[in-house]
Amino acid sequence: MPVSLRKWFASGSPWVWLNAGAVAISVVLVLGLLGVIATRGLVHFWPASLQEYTFTDSTGAQMRVLGEQVEQEQVTAEQIRNSGVAVPEGVDTLGRQLIKVGNRDLYGSDFRWVLERELSDLAYPKQAVTIERREWGNFYGYIVGIKENGELIAEQDPTDNNLWQEVQQRTERATGIYQHLQRLENGDIATINYQLEKLRLKERALELEGVATPDNLESLQAEQAALQAQYTRLENELMALYRPFQRDTLVMVTADGQQKEVNFSEIVRLYQPNALSSWQKIKHYAMKLAEFVSADPREANTEGGIFPAIFGTVLMVMMMSLIVTPFGVVAAVYLREYASQGVVTRTIRIAVNNLAGVPSIVYGVFGLGFFVYFIGGNLDELFYAPALPSPTFGTPGLMWASLTLALLTLPVVIVATEEGLSRIPRSVREGSLALGATKFETLMRVVIPLASPAMMTGVILAVARAAGEVAPLMLVGVVKLAPNLPLDANAPFLHLERKFMHLGFHIYDVGFQSPNVEAARPLVYATALMLVVVIAVLNLTAIAIRNRLREKYRALDM
Repeated sequence: MPVSLRKWFASGSPWVWLNAGAVAISVVLVLGLLGVIATRGLVHFWPASLQEYTFTDSTGAQMRVLGEQVEQEQVTAEQIRNSGVAVPEGVDTLGRQLIKVGNRDLYGSDFRWVLERELSDLAYPKQAVTIERREWGNFYGYIVGIKENGELIAEQDPTDNNLWQEVQQRTERATGIYQHLQRLENGDIATINYQLEKLRLKERALELEGVATPDNLESLQAEQAALQAQYTRLENELMALYRPFQRDTLVMVTADGQQKEVNFSEIVRLYQPNALSSWQKIKHYAMKLAEFVSADPREANTEGGIFPAIFGTVLMVMMMSLIVTPFGVVAAVYLREYASQGVVTRTIRIAVNNLAGVPSIVYGVFGLGFFVYFIGGNLDELFYAPALPSPTFGTPGLMWASLTLALLTLPVVIVATEEGLSRIPRSVREGSLALGATKFETLMRVVIPLASPAMMTGVILAVARAAGEVAPLMLVGVVKLAPNLPLDANAPFLHLERKFMHLGFHIYDVGFQSPNVEAARPLVYATALMLVVVIAVLNLTAIAIRNRLREKYRALDM
């Protein structure tokens, strides 16, 4: 080997360049992955144009098809022949398209693969309407009339657009009534039901204690009567709203001539995508994106938003951080500052390091057995006997999920905090002791503040791992759809016993448990991107706190 090359290797430059190349490749791969996720997820919210074709099937029958082109690909002739479709000899590849035809209640499926050679007479009709429904997915067709109380009050030719303004006004009216209904059902009525249930449990508690006398029950029955009167009034108001809410019906016709009546109460929104200007499409995109972040899911989680999952993820991570940080710091301080550095302490450190490598599902099983069944079951028997046999804490919920993930991330916080404590010079401790401070005062006022950036590093690593965990949460609290958020306006406001939604589990459920795979695919990418954003925001917040602590105690460290 030449002397110059030997010197170059001895200088360490090749290893520097090798590390730099590895880092660069990793960054490119991460950015590429995020780019793919963002591209495939965010494009879903753009209002796609509606294309109308003449479709000729293998028997020669023709029909008109209206829908959105979702995907286009080239397939081999052999694949087509294997599916039972005849292909002329000499043809090697064929193009095919995945078209979202909607109208699931009429066609049985939202999506249809068609060969490009079977399509003809392509058109983009401006009168074509996309209707987003609360059930049965999108409907694609043309407006032909409006019914009120079952009677046709207006009609038009499918190629006309005379009723569009009237349809929009009735849709806005129905949407306003729906929002009012939701506020009543999820607000006032839900609060009354919650209070009635609490009164029922109080009455049950008196029965168990054997003191359910008329005098003791009188006040409870008076409260129940007052709440029942409020409930009856709100129920009457609800029924009065339902009648006009379900009054109007939109008469539609599909591209192949089938007529369908769509009640305005079923419509989330409707628009004519081929008639939208660029600015209108941007406004529609922003509205859909806002709905995705702020609304509840619908249609088996394949439509609507993911707000409950975002809320549940953030709340669970914050609770987990509040639990794991003090326990991890106390354990690390004891191991580093108080425990004798012998065989037992080294064994404990080895055990802590090994716990970091235990599969997360094992923590889930432990949390289910110890936290849920043992602790939660005993809590129910001691404090929530009136609610039995319906469990309160003896079932998976937010508190047990937070405790399980706190246990899972505890080794990370302990190791990071110990590393921070070990880096503080011994002279700092000795100087504090020499000035008359006790060991405890030295720890609280000097050592721990100096080690706080390292503690925050442990919290950052814990947040990054806990926010993306799914396997243990499936056993200790996460559900497909939670009817109520864990945090609301009903005392005690934070309901630790409630189940919750989580972004990681939502991705699993939509991607692998959805009955409508094609409709769910873009939402998997969009939800994955949102999970990355949530983790990044949580980590950046912790990093900002760590940097502030580092700057605050830099002078002491020097």
